Amino acid sequence: MASPFPPRDRRSLLAVMQTALGREPADLVIENARLVNVFTGEVEPGMGIAVRGPWIARVASETADVTGPGTRRIDAAGRFVTPGLIDGHTHLAWIACAPAVVPFAAASGVTTLVTETLEPYPVAGLEGVLDLLDSLAGQPIRFLATAPAMVSISTASRGIAAADLDILLARDDILGLGEAYWQAVLQEPAAHLPAFEAALRSGKLLEGHSAGASGNKLAAYFALGVSSCHEPIDAAQALARLRLGVHVLAREGSIRRDLAAIARVRQDGIDLRRLCLASDGLSPQDWVGGRGLDFALRRAVASGIPPVEAVRLATLHPAEHFRLDHLLGAVAPGRLADLVLTGDLADFRPETVVCGGRVVFEEGRLALPARRHAFSWRSRHTVRLPRPLAAADFRLDGFPEPGEAEVRVIELVSDLVTAERHVRLPVRQGELRLPADGGFLKVAAVDRARRPGKLFTGVLRGFGLGRGALACSAAWDGPDIVVVGRREEDMAAAVNRVAELQGGAVLRGAGELDREIALPVFGLASDRPLEELAGEIKALNAALRGLGADLPDPLLTLVTLTGAAIPYLRICEEGLVNLRDGRTVGLRVGG
Repeated sequence: MASPFPPRDRRSLLAVMQTALGREPADLVIENARLVNVFTGEVEPGMGIAVRGPWIARVASETADVTGPGTRRIDAAGRFVTPGLIDGHTHLAWIACAPAVVPFAAASGVTTLVTETLEPYPVAGLEGVLDLLDSLAGQPIRFLATAPAMVSISTASRGIAAADLDILLARDDILGLGEAYWQAVLQEPAAHLPAFEAALRSGKLLEGHSAGASGNKLAAYFALGVSSCHEPIDAAQALARLRLGVHVLAREGSIRRDLAAIARVRQDGIDLRRLCLASDGLSPQDWVGGRGLDFALRRAVASGIPPVEAVRLATLHPAEHFRLDHLLGAVAPGRLADLVLTGDLADFRPETVVCGGRVVFEEGRLALPARRHAFSWRSRHTVRLPRPLAAADFRLDGFPEPGEAEVRVIELVSDLVTAERHVRLPVRQGELRLPADGGFLKVAAVDRARRPGKLFTGVLRGFGLGRGALACSAAWDGPDIVVVGRREEDMAAAVNRVAELQGGAVLRGAGELDREIALPVFGLASDRPLEELAGEIKALNAALRGLGADLPDPLLTLVTLTGAAIPYLRICEEGLVNLRDGRTVGLRVGG
């Protein structure tokens, strides 16, 4: 396993020292820059940066003595130079693969991304996580990761094997244990605290997820050693965590955009030292649309945060959180040469980006090619259904009493949040039937990897799909294909097509509006260009809205129905789970 950081052996240390002393030439010199000093908050004009190998050797006004025949010189011509940006929490195993993301991330000024690895673990195990990590190595920009905590509503997917976790925590590119949802940790400490103990014992971090926690529950969660949270949605929630010494990662990404609300914390004169920026994942549409971390910086300034302070939120602060500020997050001797040149701090738009001493983006394009990765056969064959599904597999049988039955219904309160409703629905010939009105649909979760073919079917209201069925294998926090529809035949056809594709999103039974997106890598992602994926997702969501699914992102709504983090009623192959108490229950109320 190669380290994501270059060695600091005697040879490299001596080379950097000699360049700093002016005895040997630099490999790269940036001249005439306005340096953003994230330590002091100053902007220093007329500065130069001398780089030897991947390291910054000198930051000073004078660089002529370290400029030799082989030195590459970049005249900043008064442009600002900032540290490379750090996205401290993202998800790079969902929808798209790293080589497709690299050009857009580099263009946004990002030189380091810290990703979760929870997505491949339920379907491909440790081997899949290692394959994912291999795909992130050796890229023009730097990828770091956290080990999967595996908080799942599916008992078959809950937790990570101790031996697997030990292997991951021993890696230099694994910074700690990934997000562990607070409700599950407090409800079932015996299932999750062994992983916490292992991470802390290894000297690594516990990344947090405390959405909705307050008071004693918030204290209990952070008392476990959790040091961050990316879930605050407003200034009050952010302040409650900042007061506890927690690093708050303000989200500005495709799942939520909370930065403007959180930025109001400044109105009370609060120190922002432990506030960071993070995306929590970006969709192909947002990457292609230019809504990366540079966009978040511009939003921060528009929200009233001074430009230099905004730069700190995406550089020094996340580096300090991850205990990497001796390497990253600042432009100073002994740090890695991760640099961004931009003409305007308030309207932050990267023009040249340097990562580890190499120019990776300039003149509007990627200067170094992203490395392609050949995922293993097993990583590309994670849909292992024992047989094609039939319409009968989705019937709601087991209701012998004629008339009506009271059942649990997943009701969409928003595009992501659900509630448990108890509704009386008609029963005929032992089968629960959905009325033509009322917006009821069937929803099912089908295990594709752990216990292939095991499934549970429930009832969903509020999705709005007038006809056809939508299935997707990129469901959150578990091994399931999740499918929604009214006709069982359409649901079976959609799931079976997902299996044929070895992963994807499929709309079937909608006639000319039928669409599909192949996601063969872990059944979660495609290795095709982001522009293609963005177009296909746009077309699929447009078709779904045309069928009545009037939601911001219908595909996202579908795949989050299995998630263990978003309240309240969720579905997996074992049944329905209300996150208020974590219990798995059936469709029938009282049954």
